Formats: sequence, C-alpha cells, structure tokens
Amino acid sequence: MSNTALFGDKTIIEERQGEAMEMEGPVASNGKKLFLESYGCQMNFSDSEIVASVLIREGYTTTKNEDEADVVLLNTCSIRENAEQRVRNRLTEFKKRKENKPSLVVGVLGCMAERLKTNLLEEEKLVDLVAGPDAYRDLPNLITEVEGGQKAVNVLLSREETYADISPVRLDQNGVTAFISIMRGCDNMCSFCVVPFTRGRERSRDPHTIVEEAQELFDKGYREVTLLGQNVDSYRWNLTKKGEIENPEKPTVNFAQLLEMVALVDPELRIRFSTSHPKDMTDEVLMTMAKYKNICEYIHLPVQSGSTRVLEKMNRGYSREWYIDRIDAIRKYMPNCAISTDIITGFCTETDEDHQDTLSLMDYVQYEYAYMFKYSERPKTLAERKYEDDVPEEAKQKRLLEVIDKQQAHSLMRNEQAVGKVYEVLIEGTSKRSDDQLFGRNSQNAVIIFPKGDLQKGQYVNVRVVSCTAATLLGEVVVD
Repeated sequence: MSNTALFGDKTIIEERQGEAMEMEGPVASNGKKLFLESYGCQMNFSDSEIVASVLIREGYTTTKNEDEADVVLLNTCSIRENAEQRVRNRLTEFKKRKENKPSLVVGVLGCMAERLKTNLLEEEKLVDLVAGPDAYRDLPNLITEVEGGQKAVNVLLSREETYADISPVRLDQNGVTAFISIMRGCDNMCSFCVVPFTRGRERSRDPHTIVEEAQELFDKGYREVTLLGQNVDSYRWNLTKKGEIENPEKPTVNFAQLLEMVALVDPELRIRFSTSHPKDMTDEVLMTMAKYKNICEYIHLPVQSGSTRVLEKMNRGYSREWYIDRIDAIRKYMPNCAISTDIITGFCTETDEDHQDTLSLMDYVQYEYAYMFKYSERPKTLAERKYEDDVPEEAKQKRLLEVIDKQQAHSLMRNEQAVGKVYEVLIEGTSKRSDDQLFGRNSQNAVIIFPKGDLQKGQYVNVRVVSCTAATLLGEVVVD
C-alpha cells in the first residue's frame, strides 16, 4: 500500500526509514561488528533490541558505520509494498559491497524474511541468511552456518516464543522512553493484512516479567514505557501454576489488569500502549486509564474505513456503529483523550458512498492525527485470494488526498484548541530546531517545543502552549 501519516501539516511515511542502532558491546568481544537496520512498526524496532541483545551476548559489538560491519542484518516490514521495495534497494547495495568484501554476512529478519525467503536466498541471491520473527535465538548458529559456506534459514513460527527472558538492549538512546513487548502474533485475519502469516498466532507474555522489566527500566532512569502488541486488547494470561494443566476456570490477567499492574510500578512512570483493536476494546480498559494519572490519555484506534459494508469485506469484526460506540465510551471516561487512527482508501469494491462514510466518520471523531494509505494487494492475504482489486488507481489517489486534506484541518483545529492550556510534559531531549529548545510530549502524545533554560531530559515540567502549527505545539515553561 502507499501510505501516509499526517501529523498536522507534515506528511511523513508511516514506516520509519531504516535506522541503524549502536550500543556498547560486551567485555569479551569476538572482534566482529554488527550493523543492524530496522524498518516498519514499533514492534520491529522492539524486536531489533532483542536481536542486539542475543548477538552482544555472543561477543558482537554494534556499529552505525556499515562500512566496518562484518554482519549486516535488516529487520524488515512486509505490511506495505513500498516498505519492501526500500529493503530490496538496500539489499542490492550490500550485495555490491560483498564483491569487495566476500566475508560480509548479509541477512534479512522479520516479516519479509518469512514471506520472501525463497526469492531473497535462491532467486535474487540478495542475502546469505533469513530469520523469521520467532528465530532470533538461533541467529548465532545461522551466522556460523553462513561463515561455513552455507545459506542459512529459520522461519519457523512458534506458539510459545515471547523472548520474555531476554533483556533487550535499548535502541532508543535517550534513556527516557522504551518499548516493552507484551505479546506476539495476531489472530485477527483482516483480509488486507499479512501479519498473521508472518508473525504467527497470538501468545501473551507472563505479566510478572512485564512488570519486572518496567521496574528495571524505571530504576535505570526511564520515565515512559510503551506496551506493544499487534492487538493489546486481546492480551490474556492464565495464572495456572507451573506443572499444572491449563484450566480455563483459573484466574486470568487481561489487558486492563496488566495496565494497572504496570501503572503501580511508580506514579512517575508514564504508560502508553499500541495497538488497540476496536472490536476488543472494553470499558474496563478505559476505566483503568481514567483511574491512573500516569496512564496516558491517548489511544490509537485504527478504523480503516467508515463504511460497515467495507469493514465487513475487510473482516474487521465490527461495524461503523460499534466503532462510534467505542469513540463515545472513550469520550465518556476521558473527555480529554487524544485519538489517532489508520485509514485505507480504495479497498476492494469501495464506492464513492463508502468513501463519504469514511469522511463523515472523520468529522464525527475529529482525530488528532492519522496514518492514511491507499490500498494495494498483499500476497497471501484473504483479499488477494478472494477479491478483485477493482478500484481504479486514480480514484484511490483522489480519495486519499481528500482524507489527507480533512485530517490536516482536524489536526490544526485540535492543536489550536490546546493554545493557552497548561500540560505536564516529559522532556525527551533537545529539539531539532535549536539546541536552545527542548521537546517532549504531553499525556495526549502531542509534541511540545519550549525554551531549554536549566531543564534536563527525563524531567517533568509544566508547559503552557502559546502557539501552534498543525504539526507542533510551541510553549513556555510555567514557573511555580
């Protein structure tokens, strides 16, 4: 799919561009350097932290300089076509580099690995190594196979793997915010999505390990964690003791209860989460969010379409009316909660009337921001097998532009409503605009830029918004 994320008047690619990560290596280095580049969603970047941890344990040191790398691993996204194309372009670059450095090991990890293993290894000969999302523990063995002259593959999906026992090496070097993966896989067979085929079935992680990781991060100075899952609302952990047969009658921990457990780590630790599914979001989750000040008032709630007919073809499991009910519930429990969404234009059989339903729903919700895409077929999905991609490209693009224009107006309106208000902001670092300015986010996930003064990252500070663009809030520190 062609995809666009709109934060006010700025249009950006939703999948983050390839980002290299660098951390300190172990005391006993094996002399080999790892260049690790990540693409796609937050879950992919969280997975890269697992990969780094696995290989650092084996003696690798990481580098941001690809020229000095002995091993190059690209953690990939297969959700949208343009993400795959960017990865292919990078792999072609590294293939040329191997001509001058034959010992260089090039591997692909993640969703593209599982989906395109044969193409990448045998037909296009772009990589030496392919490892799926559940095979990261096996990476040292796979690299050894390649160094022995073999191609190496492990794309087996697991019903148990959560990497709960591996302490991630943190990709985000600001020391303030961090991801915590609470579950893996997805059981929602949305007809346009390839994730269930590339990441496998849902499995939740022991809540006690999640709380322990949150506590460890807080003790190290982190002040915000984002709980990650393809569908966090379906998180569920059975409290059957080790050695017992799993019993549905046993108490379970659901997502609302997990949220509360993490919120109780410390009131100074902010909690965010992503992503929610409209069909599974409960009032219990919303009441828990409203109960704890350190659970941020922000929800990403993908709608995809405002048409019940199209939602049924997408196999989303809810109607337009159900989605609006969830929006009303959010407003009931948290009137100041910010909401963002995903929207696809031009899905199979979408009519102008369906498109108008999407626009009218946007007017009803008035999202703070949105990720917007035009539909393109993804292999192996139900839509690819069952439906004809019958909406003309011109119509898809026209509808996408109309969605973008409407969201731009809503983003600007939401930011204008913030002018004059005071927000508690967690400082995340120095603004890209100026070394004399800092930036941070409020509970609603809005970025606010303000003068640095004597403040430091990791601090909470009250900031009054004095002006805005559609993308950013500008403020001044409120002195007590």
